[in-house]
Amino acid sequence: MLQCFLPDRGSDIPVAAHLLHRQQRQTLYYMRLIEHEIPKLVAFRKPFVPPTAATPLVIRSVDFSGEQHPLTAKRSVVVPVAHLPLRNEVAFQKAKLLAGVRWNSEPQRDSGISADDDAAKHGFIKIACEDFPRANMNLKWISDTLDKLVLEANAEDEAPYQWLPLDTRHLDSKVRKSKKGDHVRGRGGLRPSLKDFPTEWLPKRQENVMSSILPFQ
Repeated sequence: MLQCFLPDRGSDIPVAAHLLHRQQRQTLYYMRLIEHEIPKLVAFRKPFVPPTAATPLVIRSVDFSGEQHPLTAKRSVVVPVAHLPLRNEVAFQKAKLLAGVRWNSEPQRDSGISADDDAAKHGFIKIACEDFPRANMNLKWISDTLDKLVLEANAEDEAPYQWLPLDTRHLDSKVRKSKKGDHVRGRGGLRPSLKDFPTEWLPKRQENVMSSILPFQ
């Protein structure tokens, strides 16, 4: 019995070699998965269909490959205001006023929406929620909040919402924080061009100048 516990007298490999063999076995395991299991995923392939006006919502989630993390329950929804079922231009303006800082004139880079002319006409609204422990609860809260926003925007009242200006201070703050040059000298996100030059500073036409100098005949 004691012979089973005798020292190996140098017949075993060192610890570093065991670690190297374990790494090689793990690499071979994933290589076999790529060779034999990955081709089976072709059966689940679906063609890409871009979102239409009937499905304007884009839902964004975060996943850590199955690991538990508090951020996995968070859901973010981005929707173009032009694709919402609003009745007229006053409702569009009211929806943007109600959205507040959640409204943006341009879509975010990770929103999954392209800034084409149709979708970017009235900007975009982003609503995120991570207050509840489950993802479907957060998404339900976002959906209910968006339904309330549309219902309130379509409500008919006497308030002159079409004359109220949009509060863009959150957009100006974003431009200042990016520090890409648009924040200098109060540009407000737009670089000056020839259209911004005052017309009263332009020189008068030559014939007008000559007529003012020469006496009338």
